[in-house]
Amino acid sequence: MNAIETLKNLTYGTELEYTGITRQNAALAIQSVIGGTVASNGGAYGEWAVTAPDGRKWKAVSDGSLGDSNNSAEVVTPILRYADLDTLQEVVRALRKAGAKATSETSQHVHVGAAHFTAKQLANLARIFYKQEELILAAAGTTAQRLSHYTKRTDAGFIARLEATKPMTLEALNRAWFNGHNPHPEHYESHRYHALNLNNIWRTGTVEFRLFEGTTHAGEVKANIILCLAIAAKALTARAASAKNRRTLIPSAAKYGMRVFMINLALIGDEFKNVRKHLLKRLTGSSTYAARAA
Repeated sequence: MNAIETLKNLTYGTELEYTGITRQNAALAIQSVIGGTVASNGGAYGEWAVTAPDGRKWKAVSDGSLGDSNNSAEVVTPILRYADLDTLQEVVRALRKAGAKATSETSQHVHVGAAHFTAKQLANLARIFYKQEELILAAAGTTAQRLSHYTKRTDAGFIARLEATKPMTLEALNRAWFNGHNPHPEHYESHRYHALNLNNIWRTGTVEFRLFEGTTHAGEVKANIILCLAIAAKALTARAASAKNRRTLIPSAAKYGMRVFMINLALIGDEFKNVRKHLLKRLTGSSTYAARAA
């Protein structure tokens, strides 16, 4: 199976944070696209749920980071597949039409199903992400405010432990990630607050990408998800990956560097034209050649 076939066979979910919309109205906006039934389940997160005709449940819940809990919502999708991207985009458009707004408080998180990944493949994923992290963060427009707390850069100590031990089991990977054994991390355990969060490997069987800013642009939501799926697919299909010679961000060559990275991820051709557009639009320099160092 090649990289794109692998990408399209992965599962994912996403969390979309918005202000300017109540949880009830967010649920109704979701229902307007997917159908099904809406119910207020209450609980600690004031959940409103939309159960689709296929039985999958979409949620609108509160999030303390969004300020006014009566006029904000975190939309949590069920487990989705590549074929669901068009529906997800329609949901995002419906939410925007219903008043949802993306502000500096909001973010998008992407979870990629990784229950069947081996420790070696997960280590590959971490190496790939770490090596290109500065470029990925720039492409995503991740703010300094987010990087200072909720979305820290990958811990260099973790990468050093990864390279020293070359973990072949999930237990060994766990020790490298936590710098100690923590087989059952709590939900808010502090290691989660990184751009690439591996905590959920031992909680929900997913890898979480926490680096994206909030957006009401359906194309951006899709591009962010496909980037995460492509990195995960590369980790699955690569024989090996290296974290050596970590890329520094050179503004004059950033657009070219991201273009080359996307080629390496097989994000080529007309199918991924809009994905490339969104992932290149925040970067400077030329996408066709690398500027010479001054």
